[in-house]
Amino acid sequence: MDFDPHALVGSDVADRYRLEAVVGEGGFSVVYRATHLAWGRTMALKVLRALPGLDPAHRDELLAAFHREAILLAELSERSSAIVQARDVGTLRLPSGVDAPFIALEWLEGRTLEDVLLAETRAGAEPRNMEDTRELLAPIAEALSLAHEMGIVHRDVKPSNVFVVGAPVSGGPRGTRTRGVAKLLDFGIAKVLEGPESAGRSVTALQSFTPRYGAPEQFDKRLGRTSPRTDVFAFASLFVEVLLGRPIVSSDRLGDLARVALDEARRPTPASFGLLVSDEVDAVFARAMAVDPAARYATLGAFWTGLDLALREAPMSGLTYGSSRPASGLAPSSSSSSSLSAAESHAALEGTLVSGSRRAAPHARVSDIPIPAASLEVGGPGPASRAPIAWRSRARAFGVVTAFVAVAATSLYLGRASSRRDAPSTSAPAAASLNATAPVADAAPRCPPSMVLVKAGDFFMGTDAPTAGKDERPAHPVHLADYCLDVHEVTAAEYKACSDAGKCKRSTPENAWEGITKRQRKLYDPLCTISSASPDALGSHPMNCVDWESAEAFCAESRGGHLPTEAQWEFAARGSDGRIYPWGDEPPSAGLVNACGLECVGWGRKNPDPEGPLAAMYKSDDGYPHTAPVGSFPRGKTQSGIEDMVGNVWEWVADFNAPYTKGPRVDDPRGPEKGDERGIRGGAWNGGDASWLRPTFRFSAAPEMRSHGIGFRCAK
Repeated sequence: MDFDPHALVGSDVADRYRLEAVVGEGGFSVVYRATHLAWGRTMALKVLRALPGLDPAHRDELLAAFHREAILLAELSERSSAIVQARDVGTLRLPSGVDAPFIALEWLEGRTLEDVLLAETRAGAEPRNMEDTRELLAPIAEALSLAHEMGIVHRDVKPSNVFVVGAPVSGGPRGTRTRGVAKLLDFGIAKVLEGPESAGRSVTALQSFTPRYGAPEQFDKRLGRTSPRTDVFAFASLFVEVLLGRPIVSSDRLGDLARVALDEARRPTPASFGLLVSDEVDAVFARAMAVDPAARYATLGAFWTGLDLALREAPMSGLTYGSSRPASGLAPSSSSSSSLSAAESHAALEGTLVSGSRRAAPHARVSDIPIPAASLEVGGPGPASRAPIAWRSRARAFGVVTAFVAVAATSLYLGRASSRRDAPSTSAPAAASLNATAPVADAAPRCPPSMVLVKAGDFFMGTDAPTAGKDERPAHPVHLADYCLDVHEVTAAEYKACSDAGKCKRSTPENAWEGITKRQRKLYDPLCTISSASPDALGSHPMNCVDWESAEAFCAESRGGHLPTEAQWEFAARGSDGRIYPWGDEPPSAGLVNACGLECVGWGRKNPDPEGPLAAMYKSDDGYPHTAPVGSFPRGKTQSGIEDMVGNVWEWVADFNAPYTKGPRVDDPRGPEKGDERGIRGGAWNGGDASWLRPTFRFSAAPEMRSHGIGFRCAK
């Protein structure tokens, strides 16, 4: 490149680098090829562009933020080789006399993924299949998973920010293809330039993203702030682009790109382009690319695990080739879930809730934004749309019949049921059976993207098991009409958005119960996911330290709904088949649920509560000493695809607590009209007794109680 905005080529900077050429430039920085004068090694030097219009105070603050982000990048790159390695950070003096920060990075030989895909298309190479795409993008998934675990968002995942270290390999049935290792570039730069509020209006021009890979909330801020879910959307878009061998939208116009991102009626999943994938695989992409951020996977790790599981469920469908490699973190573990007696279990739970011990409105849409009509080629023939034809023939070669079988249960998968908002309800009678005088059954409710439809059904609520508590008996027949239920527990970020808008009571990030001690406040208040010390760090974790009234008000204001009744909660968790746990009869383990494992016990030893120690439910580490981001344990989902029904946090339900009684079938029971305590269901991260995870297990608490172990989800 001849362009050198800083006029630095040929000069020595920072007493250790000789800048040789400009090798890249973007809206925020210029990248130089440099030689380290002491080491004699080639490096990449990224220099921040001049920022006109900033007063000295704001500029100093922005420079300090850039340095902090460089340090963060260094920490990330030390933990993963999939992130370009940061070697140095500093400040250099430009010829203009202005100081500019720089980051020294490892020098990579290869090309960006954007250039790779373009070159392969020109060479006539066939687009990658599912297995090859997974292999290529696995390092990027690893890098983003690590970042999300640390509460860091990339914000600009796209092919030009993925670098493939390698060279083209000629020959073979798939044509000339680049083989190499992918690395993620530009980590954190967009975050710094977008984040500092103190920088004021003078830097709003830098608050940008790449529209082609932008998530809906980046086009319409009313959908919420950027979060790890933003990266999930962009990564899923990138994945589909690699499968196609071309961008998923042919237009470059901003309005066209926004319309595609915000169109709930059609999501750009693999199946929407004619690629032969199973319903399960396509549902994973539909969820990852949902318009509503709350309906997406909470982290990239959760998406990657969900994709792996979906591919295993249909190993002969279309692009799926199967793999014997287990997903990260999914290795089965032995369970030490010896049950306590019913009385001991309730006594232990009382201590858990108060001490952590074993004793112890639908969001606004952008339909009012004028967007010009576009000549889009989403799903249609494009300049490089050979993939659907080639992959259809490959699917036939594998004898794939199951790819065309429509399973009724797939209507409950996210993205399929929730995105087709104008489709007729599957519970309505067939049109051919209707006549002018026949009564028509009520249509199933249309669930928002963050919810899933739980179909009407009959079940026996409670249990007659002799080992169960008295309040779980007797089993009695119940019928429930169709209803919607949140896929995930309400997150701290969702609650904060509601309170920031003045629609929900401001959270008090403190535990509150009768008899709480100063020691317990010191131990457990920092575990409130809306913490005054770090209000955004745990935004994807379930909201906790919330009383019943605040939870019910959120459901009314944000969802237009209510807390689920005990019957609705239990039916969604166990279904009609009487399964022991939401996922089936397999005992709880670290890959299924966030309960108390070795990590939780370790935290308890470092932070002892005089009321009693924590006890492990299983002798393994589930990766989260406290709460986990919602959706982190997809193997534990229910038949309807609802996640975290047990574990993570207990969940408030609508009913006052009262004993069960025998009698005829009851329709949609609501519980007693009066009472002293409200029900809670599902167990939490600090639970040491497996019986607490049974959907039939009942407990209750004073409605004004706020505990680090209690959260909620909404029904409608």
